[in-house]
Amino acid sequence: MSSNDFDASNYLEFCNYLERQCGIVLGANKQYLVRSRLAPLVARFSLENLASLLTKFTRGMDRQLNAAVVDAMTTNETLWFRDTYPFEILKNKLLDNFTGKRVPIRIWSAACSSGQEPYSIAMTIHEYMQNKPGAFPGGIQIIGTDISSDMLERCKKAEYNNLSLGRGLSAERRTKFFEDVGNGDMRVIKPVRDMVSFKPINLLESYTSLGKFDLVFCRNVLIYFSAEIKTRILQQIAAGLQPGGILMVGASESMSGLSDKYTLHRCSPGMYYSKKQ
Repeated sequence: MSSNDFDASNYLEFCNYLERQCGIVLGANKQYLVRSRLAPLVARFSLENLASLLTKFTRGMDRQLNAAVVDAMTTNETLWFRDTYPFEILKNKLLDNFTGKRVPIRIWSAACSSGQEPYSIAMTIHEYMQNKPGAFPGGIQIIGTDISSDMLERCKKAEYNNLSLGRGLSAERRTKFFEDVGNGDMRVIKPVRDMVSFKPINLLESYTSLGKFDLVFCRNVLIYFSAEIKTRILQQIAAGLQPGGILMVGASESMSGLSDKYTLHRCSPGMYYSKKQ
């Protein structure tokens, strides 16, 4: 059997176990994704083939292997200022609500992958504050969370190569918000880095320890969860929002069944939700 081989029973058991661990629903036709994401781990963990890797993962006996598999399966491509409109709404509409606030404005970027979203939020706020110095006397706290420890280490390093910098980042913002670190990569400048901290969080578990937030970005991650898990996550987020707090979700992510928790606000373009008082 080659390193790319596993059978239907291996795959089904893997899918069920992965969903229990981190909520991701793969479906019946994603074997190609499993092969491409996990094939490199076969040699790394000195296993015979992918079938043996899947079996060992579902037994849950090797914490390092399990962490590596979850990292690989939950790592998604992202880009700077993704979809544009959430950051325009933030700068042109939402931030005005918090000017003069003497306690920190707290913003959560959930499932932040390699950090582009929380740093894009920080850059947006930096631009706003340049036009309105002293707008936020209580300061800004942005927290990025992800289930992947590898991703969080990359976030904290805040260094990006030319390929990732070319995805959604204007030349003007690249010049303004990045510094050359001498190895071909660019690092987010310190005033922006200092606005953001990172923590490991599994969205299936409790996140009350994070405290209350004024704004939450939970974008382009809910589509990977079952309807039941998605509803549970959104209910937990509502519990963690301040009264009237704002939630941003992905453009294709439905909030059906949660009208008792959130009010929809349509913009042109885009939309956001506020927690009902």
